[in-house]
Amino acid sequence: MNVFDTSASTTTVRLSGEIDIFSSAALRERLLGELRRSSSLLVLDLSRVTFCDTSGLGVLVGIQRRARLMGITLALTGALPYMAQLLHTTGLDRRLPTVA
Repeated sequence: MNVFDTSASTTTVRLSGEIDIFSSAALRERLLGELRRSSSLLVLDLSRVTFCDTSGLGVLVGIQRRARLMGITLALTGALPYMAQLLHTTGLDRRLPTVA
């Protein structure tokens, strides 16, 4: 996971590799840390995610809930076709906004 700021009000986190039962707890903690440092928009770049299971989806939903409570918008970008399909199938594409 790489973090890079694109502006003063946006933090972008580039995720890579597999988001699964083995990596989801560590990812959750890292993203919670990024939420604490974010101001208004946290963008998760999914362009390098090679696999995501239900525990990974759970992390996305949980982080979105926490972000909303903190007044931060969580958005996704760069979802590969399989990930876009997974988000669509689960309905998360309607709950998690995307940015270009």
